[in-house]
Amino acid sequence: MAPRHRSRITVRRSGFVTQVPQPLRRRAGDQMAAYDALPAPLRLWLSQAALPWSRASCLRPWRKLRAAGASPEEAPAALDLAESRALCRAISRRNHAA
Repeated sequence: MAPRHRSRITVRRSGFVTQVPQPLRRRAGDQMAAYDALPAPLRLWLSQAALPWSRASCLRPWRKLRAAGASPEEAPAALDLAESRALCRAISRRNHAA
C-alpha cells in the first residue's frame, strides 16, 4: 500500500495567502449526493469557505448551532469564526515548526 501524502492547500482570504496542510482521504459513497443533501445555506457557505471542509466536519457544528437556536442566517457567521480559528491554528503550527 502506498504511503498517504499530505497535500497543501493554498488559502487566500482578505489578501492573506498561506498554505495549510490537509490530509488526503478517500471517501466511500456518493459524495455529490451527500453534498446535495446539505441545507442550502450550508452549501452556500461551503462554496465560499477558505478551507476544504468535509461534509461531516461542517455538518457537526451546523447541527449543534441549529439545536442551540441559531437561525440559518446566523449559523454561517459562527462557521466563519470556526474556520478562522482553524486557519490561525494551522498558521501557528507552521510558524512554530519553522
